[in-house]
Amino acid sequence: MISTDLTLLAPEIALSLLAMLGLLGAVYTGQDRRAGALLWGTVAAFVIVALWIGIDGRGSRTGFGGMITDDAFARFAKIAILLSAAAVLAMSKAYMQERDILRFEYPVLIMLAVVGMMIMVSAGDLIALYMGLELQSLALYVVAALRRDSVKSTEAGLKYFVLGALSSGLLLYGASLTYGYAGTTLFSGIIDAAGEGPLSLGLLFGLVFIIAGLAFKVSAVPFHMWTPDVYEGAPTPITALFATAPKIAAMALLARVLHDGFGQAGADWGQVVALLSVLSMFLGAVAAIGQSNIKRLLAYSSIAHMGYALMGLAAGTAVGVQAMLLYMVIYVIMSVGTFAFVLAMERDGQPVTDIDALNMYAKAHPGRAMALLALLFSLAGVPPFLGFFAKLEVLRAAYDAGLVWLALAGVIASVIGAFYYLRVVYYMYFGEAREPISARASPVLLGFLGVSALVTVLGAVSLLGVDLAAARAAAALVQ
Repeated sequence: MISTDLTLLAPEIALSLLAMLGLLGAVYTGQDRRAGALLWGTVAAFVIVALWIGIDGRGSRTGFGGMITDDAFARFAKIAILLSAAAVLAMSKAYMQERDILRFEYPVLIMLAVVGMMIMVSAGDLIALYMGLELQSLALYVVAALRRDSVKSTEAGLKYFVLGALSSGLLLYGASLTYGYAGTTLFSGIIDAAGEGPLSLGLLFGLVFIIAGLAFKVSAVPFHMWTPDVYEGAPTPITALFATAPKIAAMALLARVLHDGFGQAGADWGQVVALLSVLSMFLGAVAAIGQSNIKRLLAYSSIAHMGYALMGLAAGTAVGVQAMLLYMVIYVIMSVGTFAFVLAMERDGQPVTDIDALNMYAKAHPGRAMALLALLFSLAGVPPFLGFFAKLEVLRAAYDAGLVWLALAGVIASVIGAFYYLRVVYYMYFGEAREPISARASPVLLGFLGVSALVTVLGAVSLLGVDLAAARAAAALVQ
């Protein structure tokens, strides 16, 4: 029944209605001064909907003829998306207001993008997949270019749009090939058509093109070319958003497509995902070494981290999916804290992104320097910080699946990648003194920085219980 189907999308419908009400209210009042209130309202809505999903969700259900799936996997991903988007929005208010770019459309577009992400992770059909993906992408293309008076921001939005359109074309071509050979767009029908044996050539080509289209969204090599320029050019809060919620959505969607649609062909797609993983890990690690801009450094860091997450997915097992989900959550926690620090970097009211500006930063701000040190060590995978256990889990999943070479490659790439994180720490504690960065920062930013650093230190004790929730989510997907 249609009413039962609609209950599966009740959180998405609620957020969509809220976005439209916010849009109409702002248009008819014609005042941007209420944008701050709308932003905080959006943050509250995300947290409330995340709690709603966590409390209300039970079992596995499908609706709209199998096009939408509500299971533990989708709920886990949705909660992570909502909370990470809420954190980034909360951090962004002071930055956007000070630069006079806080407009009412900003929280509305983020809300619509989050709705798209939620549909992505619940998709049980290629058409639903594409609808969610494009709703997310179209909103993010706009927010990338939100700073209209900045050439770099406009360039970032244009590059993201052009390359995003290319990736959508690849995805649609793969979907059309898959539909042509499977005779259906439903994942349940595709997995039946694939059968137990090797994939037919048409389905294999369709699968490869779908993976290529989704690899763009997770910044996997060789589809990473947009990431450094967009990260650098977009306003820093938007960059923080790109590094968190959309990455979770795209990685969860990729897992959903591979296991629900092509689960019988793990030997085929496992090789492709493993190749994307190793290329991403090494390019991200090597290319970040020469970066002088911290946002570009974090862009290449993001590419490398997506390679580690893909390692868990390449294992093709429930343990691998669990490791991937755990990795993504821990990566988002570390990214939120790191970008909170970057947002607090300014001099004379202007944002500072040069790594050299951090020379002897610890002398002026020892507490913030210590928090960033913890986050960078965690990103590098240094024990006993939380990031070490995230990497350990994906390495273990790859090793248990027989991908010993991939696990070894991950260890080597992690050692290489540790250099550029330690370089930032060296500048903070031992670099040549420069003109100091402003001590002024909003309590919200300092709060997120401090909490994220504490979590990376103390979370290693129990992994925050996320590993158990990730295990339930993985079991719901890989049956």
